[in-house]
Amino acid sequence: MAALLRRSGSALHSAISRHARLAVVSRFMASKTPVGFIGLGNMGSPMAKNLLKHGYPVIAYDVFPEACKEFQDTGAQIVESPSDVADKADRIITMLPSSLNAIDVYTGANGILKKVKKGSLLIDSSTIDPAVSKELAKEVEKMGAVFMDAPVSGGVGAARSGNLTFMVGGVEQEFDAAKELLTCMGANVIYCGEVGTGQAAKICNNMLLAIGMIGTAETMNLGIRLGLDPKLLAKILNMSSGRCWSSDTYNPVPGVMEGVPSANNYQGGFGTTLMAKDLGLAQDSATNTKSPTPLGSLSHQVYRLMCAKGYAQKDFSSVFQFLREEENV
Repeated sequence: MAALLRRSGSALHSAISRHARLAVVSRFMASKTPVGFIGLGNMGSPMAKNLLKHGYPVIAYDVFPEACKEFQDTGAQIVESPSDVADKADRIITMLPSSLNAIDVYTGANGILKKVKKGSLLIDSSTIDPAVSKELAKEVEKMGAVFMDAPVSGGVGAARSGNLTFMVGGVEQEFDAAKELLTCMGANVIYCGEVGTGQAAKICNNMLLAIGMIGTAETMNLGIRLGLDPKLLAKILNMSSGRCWSSDTYNPVPGVMEGVPSANNYQGGFGTTLMAKDLGLAQDSATNTKSPTPLGSLSHQVYRLMCAKGYAQKDFSSVFQFLREEENV
């Protein structure tokens, strides 16, 4: 009888274990339902690829067919419009160049809101005007869905490696649901507050980034003109009080670092035109809040001038090249 009880207990334990494993598998598979991704540019493409690597089927769209074709080869399903993405996925991430692009993708004739499902989670990782994020959130809410802004920092390198930082604004109760997806693409996912606060954090960060990059470019240029070897100067800066991200991770001087845009004729990375756009957002916010930003304003002028001088499509670290050329004018 004792042996029978032991066998019965063992069988019961085994059945419970199988049930538990099936429950875990069921939850795992449920979490791997398709994710929509709109915007397959320099940042969006590697971000979406990291979702695929984590086992999420991706339903993707981009306005440029060549971007879609390249991404389709990775196993994603490509559709014809943002509304088609919304028809096939109830979790959608957007990564777009500007406020106007975001407005069109969400509210346009073939926008997400034409076919969005109730209860959908819409995460916008574009860098846009915080006021636009708030307006989009209102429109999304009318459709019974949830909107969160989650702009990123870290550049193309971090997008590829899945080490981005996400600054998230929106309803706090939805943060965990957003974080599930964002941690597939980023090492840091930070809740900032209500909708628009993620954008606020991002434009503040990018204003400082622009100031730091211009400062690094000026410093390196001066050192080179004084006869210093650029690699030596970078090494000294990076072990001294002048160290910053632009000097130790994304140095703007060709030949100092590998794997950064300055080593590739300033191709790829974060375009000068996008930096000028972000600095414009920062200046608008500074005006609205009556915040003095003299260095931010000057940086905006520098990057706008670079766009006018043929640097629009080059990485923003090309400010070093711009300064070198300007000194010879």
